[in-house]
Amino acid sequence: MKPILLVTPPFTQLNTPYPATAYLKGFLNTKQLDSHQFDLGIETLLQLFSKSGLTQLFAQAANQTNQANWTENDQRIFGLQANYIQTIDSVVAFLQGKTPSLAKQICSGYFLPEAKRFAQVEETDWAFGSLGMQDKAKHLATLYLEDLSDFIVSVVDENFGFSRYAERLGRSASSFDELYSQLQNDFTFIDQLSLDLFAAKMHDIQPKLLCLSVPFPGNLFSAFRCAQWVKRNFPSCKVAMGGGFPNTELRSVSDPRVFEFLDFITLDDGELPLELLWQHLEHPKLPRQLKRTFLAENGQVIYVNNATQADYKQAQVGTPDYTDLPLTKYISVIEVLNPMHSLWSDGRWNKLTMAHGCYWGKCTFCDISLDYISLYEPVAAALLVDRMEELIATTGETGFHFVDEAAPPALMREVALEIIRRDLVVSWWTNIRFEKSFTADLCLLLKKSGCIAVSGGLEVASDRLLDLIDKGVTVAQVAQVTHNFTISGILTHAYLMYGYPTQTIQETVDSLEMVRQLFELGVVQSGFWHQFALTAHSPIGLNPEKYGVTILNKEPGTFANNDLLFADATGIDHDQFSFGLKKSLYNYLHGICFELPLQDWFDFKIPRTTVSPNFIAQAIAAIESNYTKPTATVFWLGNQPTISIQTKIKRGQQYKNAQLQFHDLTQSFSIQLPEEEGIWLAALLLKCSAAQRQKIKFGEIQKEYEQKFENFELFWQSKPIQTLQSVGLVCL
Repeated sequence: MKPILLVTPPFTQLNTPYPATAYLKGFLNTKQLDSHQFDLGIETLLQLFSKSGLTQLFAQAANQTNQANWTENDQRIFGLQANYIQTIDSVVAFLQGKTPSLAKQICSGYFLPEAKRFAQVEETDWAFGSLGMQDKAKHLATLYLEDLSDFIVSVVDENFGFSRYAERLGRSASSFDELYSQLQNDFTFIDQLSLDLFAAKMHDIQPKLLCLSVPFPGNLFSAFRCAQWVKRNFPSCKVAMGGGFPNTELRSVSDPRVFEFLDFITLDDGELPLELLWQHLEHPKLPRQLKRTFLAENGQVIYVNNATQADYKQAQVGTPDYTDLPLTKYISVIEVLNPMHSLWSDGRWNKLTMAHGCYWGKCTFCDISLDYISLYEPVAAALLVDRMEELIATTGETGFHFVDEAAPPALMREVALEIIRRDLVVSWWTNIRFEKSFTADLCLLLKKSGCIAVSGGLEVASDRLLDLIDKGVTVAQVAQVTHNFTISGILTHAYLMYGYPTQTIQETVDSLEMVRQLFELGVVQSGFWHQFALTAHSPIGLNPEKYGVTILNKEPGTFANNDLLFADATGIDHDQFSFGLKKSLYNYLHGICFELPLQDWFDFKIPRTTVSPNFIAQAIAAIESNYTKPTATVFWLGNQPTISIQTKIKRGQQYKNAQLQFHDLTQSFSIQLPEEEGIWLAALLLKCSAAQRQKIKFGEIQKEYEQKFENFELFWQSKPIQTLQSVGLVCL
């Protein structure tokens, strides 16, 4: 028996646990509160995609009375059911990384049953050479699962999806009516499968408090199904809901029917609200002290926020604890041939946060009025790397995804140095802003520490709109920063937006041209277009008139209240650009069709771009060597050289030179300097090694040099020093 059960309802990710319950369990450990966590999503999928699960699925389909209405694809999959049942366990084991040798058989053909998803294989076959056999096999196995998913949606349960379930019911649900009505219906096949697993866990754990973490609309319906089951079968167990969905959507919930299923809804950071909630349940006769918590009394929804205790600092919340989760059972998939998307869906990542909130916190489309954005608090680099080491020890995984809104460059630098000093071998990636702090030198340091990728918002590639967004960057600056990341070997992904308020057709076309140039020059390797959505807690939602926007659903609903319907003063139908923007990006992503006129991507007339064809190239060429401040810290990221002294005689004069021989991962090279300068430089590189904890300032180096030699500027600009700067002598 565990008093607290933390559950992530179906469905989120296939390849790695969503971290919310691990965060909460880590915090509860610091309070000596016993808890158990359960990823109902991955357990349901593994049960579904198994021999017994598919046998039940096809038996359910066989009982359908409307088989005459099945599509040709449905009929084909049903006809291949024996082949699916035979291969499913092997395919899942391969995607779990347990049987890598199966890749050859998958890629050879005549192993996986194929339905309509495989029609795209011929179109993308040219890409598989660069993907490699393991990735090609993962892609084919993913198509195999997607065929089964199509069959489930078409024949068995229209709400099914790999990373969402009944998402339509949760998205923009200002009224609880439809969701409530659906909850009165009989269980679907997926409902029953999920609830059988949930029921077994409830009987095993016997919790006093069930905490449902709901990050997305696609988890909401399943969360209510679980809560509904508890009310019917475990009435003594209290049910609480928290997570990203209630934090943004349910901040003004007032429908009392919600609390027929739930006892509590908590908002924002969950640690203190959960602790106080537990204390309230344990000591019901004491005065009730709660933090940001909805509940129902006398048929009315009330909001209680009377606790005076401040939220915990990031240093106090503990290390995420992934105990109880089946880390070896998550499956890696490759849905689309996009390098950044493969990071999201392929491989197991420990999730951490460098800082609570966003250090920038100004973007006008973002929910910056909410605590999860507005309350900025970084974690000390040493503590963060302590947590990384603890997670490596407990999970066996050395991959980390820092899930920050935008990781602070200064903290990224300190974390990178701490990783290097501890001689850790890790791979990590995160979200950033494309700001000028990301110099070529900083990017080299990040790469040395194991940074493999960054994603950042270019949003609308228009300086006027970037200024209106208050993004704090320009397109030219983005080009320069992405160039710095790329030359250091760090994959760069750009979030792209269209349909921002007041955006003109010309600006959309010009944005596409900017994106085309960024991909053609190879400084951005991955991207994704999404259409602007208006939320109630963003500056635009709070002050729509300032941005030429008219809110159409002004009256708040009694359930979810975040997504807003709106009309833009321009009256432009931005939906018409969706297909062309995404199709062009798909081709640019794979290095083709840069020569095509932009008009070719659209089936309606668009204006010619006004962007110079060399705009991005000129922006990159304009990168200047920044003036090095005396307070900048100098680091040497390479190995220490060997020194040999060579004597030369020229015109009867004897000269001694020091030859410094270097070996890095890909090459060996040497530089020569006068003997004393060479010996001094070798000693300096040792002192400046990034593995050392001392920080040598540029001004100190200049002063020390000038006490021994002459003309420091000439020395620092010399060819030997420039050679070292290109391979790891950095100033930060």
